[in-house]
Amino acid sequence: MRKRHPKGSDLSEPSSSSQEIDASSDKEALDKEVQADVKRSGKVWFSVLILVTYSSWVVYNYQLGNLPKPLTAKQAGKRGFSEFEAINHVKALTQFGPHPVSSDALVHALEYVLAEVEKVKETAHWEVDVNVDFFESKFGVNRLVGGLFKGKSLVYSDISHIVLRILPKYESDAGDNAILVSSHIDTVFTTGGAGDCSSCVAVMLELARSVSQSAHGFKNSIIFLFNTGEEEGLNGAHSFITQHPWSSTVRLAIDLEAMGAGGKSSIFQAGPSPWAIENFALAAKYPSGQIIGQDLFTSGIIKSATDFQVYREVAGLSGLDFAFADNTAVYHTKNDKIELIKPGSLQHLGENMLAFLLRVASAADLPKDKTLQGEEKSNSDSAVYFDVLGKYMIVYRQSLATMLYVSVIMQSILIWVLSVFMGGYPAVVSLILSCLSIILSWIFSVAFSVAVAFILPWISSSPVPYASNPWMVVGLFVSPAVLGSISGQHVAFIFLRKKSSNRNSNKIQVSPRLRDNLAKLEAERWLFKAGFIQWLVLLALGTYYKLGSTYLALVWLVTPAFAYGLLEATLSPIRLPKPLKLATLLISLAVPILVSSGSFIQLTGTMIGMLIRFDSNPGGTPEWLGNALIAVVIATFISLTMVYLLAYIHLSGAKKSIVTALCIITALSLALVSSGVLPAFTEDTARAVNVVHVVDTSGKDQVAFISLFSNTPGNLNMEAEQIKEGFRCGRENKIDFVSFEAKYSCVTKKDAEVGWDKNDIPVLRVINDKGRDERSIIAVSMDTGGSSRWTLRIDMDEIEDFTMQVGEEEEEELMIARGVKSSNEEGWHQIQFAGGKKAPTSFVLKLYKKEEEVSDEKKKQRPLLKLRTDLNRHTPQVQRVLQRLPPFCAMFGKSTSPCTLAFLASLPYTK
Repeated sequence: MRKRHPKGSDLSEPSSSSQEIDASSDKEALDKEVQADVKRSGKVWFSVLILVTYSSWVVYNYQLGNLPKPLTAKQAGKRGFSEFEAINHVKALTQFGPHPVSSDALVHALEYVLAEVEKVKETAHWEVDVNVDFFESKFGVNRLVGGLFKGKSLVYSDISHIVLRILPKYESDAGDNAILVSSHIDTVFTTGGAGDCSSCVAVMLELARSVSQSAHGFKNSIIFLFNTGEEEGLNGAHSFITQHPWSSTVRLAIDLEAMGAGGKSSIFQAGPSPWAIENFALAAKYPSGQIIGQDLFTSGIIKSATDFQVYREVAGLSGLDFAFADNTAVYHTKNDKIELIKPGSLQHLGENMLAFLLRVASAADLPKDKTLQGEEKSNSDSAVYFDVLGKYMIVYRQSLATMLYVSVIMQSILIWVLSVFMGGYPAVVSLILSCLSIILSWIFSVAFSVAVAFILPWISSSPVPYASNPWMVVGLFVSPAVLGSISGQHVAFIFLRKKSSNRNSNKIQVSPRLRDNLAKLEAERWLFKAGFIQWLVLLALGTYYKLGSTYLALVWLVTPAFAYGLLEATLSPIRLPKPLKLATLLISLAVPILVSSGSFIQLTGTMIGMLIRFDSNPGGTPEWLGNALIAVVIATFISLTMVYLLAYIHLSGAKKSIVTALCIITALSLALVSSGVLPAFTEDTARAVNVVHVVDTSGKDQVAFISLFSNTPGNLNMEAEQIKEGFRCGRENKIDFVSFEAKYSCVTKKDAEVGWDKNDIPVLRVINDKGRDERSIIAVSMDTGGSSRWTLRIDMDEIEDFTMQVGEEEEEELMIARGVKSSNEEGWHQIQFAGGKKAPTSFVLKLYKKEEEVSDEKKKQRPLLKLRTDLNRHTPQVQRVLQRLPPFCAMFGKSTSPCTLAFLASLPYTK
């Protein structure tokens, strides 16, 4: 039978020799008891670590890798969704190869989609009306106030879309209330776009076929928009919203996107109104979505943009934004292939969307007030959402979440105040030392991981040696992060143990050994409770800033606090501490692992894939920076999630073993990287490289050369040697591509004069310089040399306003800016133009100069206008380089990338 622990007063005031003997025997028994209790088996801790790791991986795989079985057309039936039919559409679209705006391949892709849409019309239910419109946009200007294109003027002309409207014949109001489902047919010039976004278009075609058999029971119509121009600045969505007559009937917008190929298509943006996400959660068969993605996307950490921004910002609509996010490394490269789309990927999105559309198209309460939907000054009524294991989606209003969070925060603070008040000064000191353990754990964890990030560029041929083998981050970053976290906690454990030992020596008369054991037990508890402080602070910060992902802090705080209160806490300040129970740890981690491990692992994998295109200005960032960001993210997750588990290691025999194992794993991983046994890039996970034939007319003498640069961190010496075209690599070869600056590139000798002629060269010339309304006006003629894709920068330090018109005759001015400010911190305003085959190539700019004069020194430093025009043409020199390009390299395209033939021009200041 366990003896009752004596009170401090009983031990400190012996009254007789017999009492001294009894006290002595009690202390010996207590010493043996606590000595037995303080030991924890190292094998048990290792078992728990393996269990937690395995459980997290199982949750991740089940939540994000558990896809439904693909259905054939026969299995799906007329009103179901068939992945086999959708995949046939993907195959057909990718066979055209890359199909960017103004290409012949895009014309063929549009013809294919139009033919399939006509089939939907022909086979629709007899009580369903199907309207098809081949829509060609006029000249338009898209200026967004946030996101990737903030401050830029995105200009377009002659881009074509296919619009399909399905509505019941006998519902008179259905045509006035529509749900928009949108995706883009066009691709960048470097890929056939199986994932981005032929897979989305294919899903829409199959959805349209299915919906056309069921729409006779609808109360609302459904519009399917197959747009082009998305890759050049979201122009397709903007032209539809601002120019198409059906846009005024849209009440809800759904955008389908991809930043990879295959996997589950998850919601990563929803709102502003919660109506759509609430109905999706009720209807979807396999709901998938995490608001943490929305927080990261809207914060700008993820540098990208989708048509959903136009629908929300320009049209004031609410809705949902879906994206495929597997295989992020192949985004916008040749490796975006149909083979990477896992079976079940399209079935997953198709069945979710079909169930959702059937529900909302039959709803009588479809949102109609666009002004209220587009209002984003207050997000108190927005939705917090996340899925659990891909089976259930939890959605609640932000206003309710805020009340819940505030309640938990106030109760937690009250409990801490009472605890400190009852414990007195020693409790205050222990609380401070607990906070110190958090700080030290974070500092050591981040420092150890970032140290490896600095080392990698020195020992590897590539700064990102794990790009093709993401599992290597376990040894390179996870192990150092865990080691650092243990080290930080160990330092705090020593301080806590010493302080508790001194306090116990003043309270009770026990042997030094027993006093030390009691101090260890108390230190362990304070390290565990440090996790409460950490997550409480994050909960408070998330509540203050109204972050949707604050629910993660709630889960990681409430569940462990409940387990600790149920199994460990006591109201008696006299009771001596005992080792934390294993059940406390298991209960504490069960729900948090279930809710968050899938998101954390997916986010880490996505960021690793994004390193392929990390350097937006090639050579503009340090080689170690991408690694450092990955290291910080991993160290953050380790410090946040392992705080409870690592508190148990200090009383076990596993500490030395685990530290040794972590050091060995890290050393072996570094040795593996240094040996080069595992290649940094492969043919399937290729380095992002661009080959551009540059014709520069901006200087005194016209020069032409081949440029090789990369958005993946690291130099190109090895690639240049394999190509053998006489490339010279270095930072001295800096090239200003107008939309960005390649600060590191490889260039050939300046004699690449084949593959283009003088008619391709753009021309900027002043045709009039006069004063009007007391302002000086510079009229500039701009001929883009037949190019329908160009980027222009205007020095806004000199220019106040500007307008643009097509041709040199006095036609209607197409307003580009009035009082527009610079697009960037250097004082430039950027105009990006993309148009179809009939787009104009001759323009007149009217530049209204500021009254203040720019200094002569500044005028000499840079021109008034900078222009780059692009032609998607392979000159003989470019073709030769592409043929010799190593297989582990792939061309990468984006809206600001030059095509394979680029012309540079400029206009100096005029008096």
